[in-house]
Amino acid sequence: MRLSEVLLRPKVTEKVNGQMEKQNRYTFVVDKRSNKLEIKAAVEEFYNVKVTDVNTIVMPAKSKSRFTKAGFISGRKQSFKKAIVTLADGENIDLFAF
Repeated sequence: MRLSEVLLRPKVTEKVNGQMEKQNRYTFVVDKRSNKLEIKAAVEEFYNVKVTDVNTIVMPAKSKSRFTKAGFISGRKQSFKKAIVTLADGENIDLFAF
């Protein structure tokens, strides 16, 4: 798998923002077929940082339903894989710069 296909997007939530500030950990949504070595290489190449640890989690699909004027609608959210990347001391990624 090419490294440009591994990282899909950064995941930005309140919990992730706290981890960025306190523990120097960043979360990315990654391709389901990627492994920890590919994720580490992709982050190091694209952001020019030193990665010390990579944890991966496959988030399961969820059933969603709601009641609307048109009636009862049910569906599923897709499952996805996310990677929590810990950077070396002194390293950081600016996800909010354009």
